[in-house]
Amino acid sequence: MPAMLDEGLRQRFDRAVTQINQIVVGKETVVRLSLVCLLARGHLLLEDLPGSGKTTLAKAFAATLGLDFRRIQFTADLLPADVLGFSMMQTHTQELRFYRGPVFTQLLLADEINRASPKSQSALLEAMEERQISIDHETHALDPLFFVIATQNPREQVGTFALPESQIDRFLMRLSLGYPEADSETAILRGQPRTAMLADRQAQLSAQDILALQEAAQTVFVSQAVAQYVQHLLAYTRQQSVFRHGLSTRAGLALIAAAQAYALIGGEQAVFPQHIQAVFFGVAWHRLHGHEHDNMQHQEHLQRVLDEVAVPL
Repeated sequence: MPAMLDEGLRQRFDRAVTQINQIVVGKETVVRLSLVCLLARGHLLLEDLPGSGKTTLAKAFAATLGLDFRRIQFTADLLPADVLGFSMMQTHTQELRFYRGPVFTQLLLADEINRASPKSQSALLEAMEERQISIDHETHALDPLFFVIATQNPREQVGTFALPESQIDRFLMRLSLGYPEADSETAILRGQPRTAMLADRQAQLSAQDILALQEAAQTVFVSQAVAQYVQHLLAYTRQQSVFRHGLSTRAGLALIAAAQAYALIGGEQAVFPQHIQAVFFGVAWHRLHGHEHDNMQHQEHLQRVLDEVAVPL
């Protein structure tokens, strides 16, 4: 990591990465990008089949990062008040009292978010964008570290609702764990149950550590050439008929923020094109919509963007 971080923080961060990888076996790249999402002050969407380890990854973060943790199981009958909280008149004082919902935490697991109705999904919009909520004409601030990890089942599964584009855009990255490699899966099958491992693990970082890492990520240098490279990527996507619309300027800002965090984790003090490329799929996947729903074709289209846009020397 850059010299701007003291040695103690670097060591604690390395221990945190090691601990998460011990729980989420064989998914080092996904773990790395998930941490990038946190350090870039974004939110993370995990999409995969049930049983692939999405919830385990979120719980591993909670056990390792030293953050307050709450979980909401999204269901068809979930109401916005179940997420945000509600106000109730106190009979003895005739005053309105606000009861905080589970959104008032540092790390929120929105489990199976697309099983809830769009109305309940949208309860998180303001919270994710501005780290505050508004109820009964009053604004309530959330924790500065407020971080959402949402899990989503494939759209073709029964009982799911498509996330609105406004909700999708609140997530900095969309990642997929996929099936583990054979050796990793064997280790999982023979090893200690994940629930027991989670119970045994201690926090390796504090909230102050994470704030320091986030602030350091924002100071990673972005050159004019790298900013122009990102702009060329955005422009290229807007010219391709395979996408219904191209990447927005906000998507470009997300690319740069994610690349800064990726560079920080890799020990760099400046963003290079390879950092942009490393985070491109996670940032662009859910923002670029094709005319078909074939994941393999979509991946090929995204790869073509990186292949066709010239990389600055």
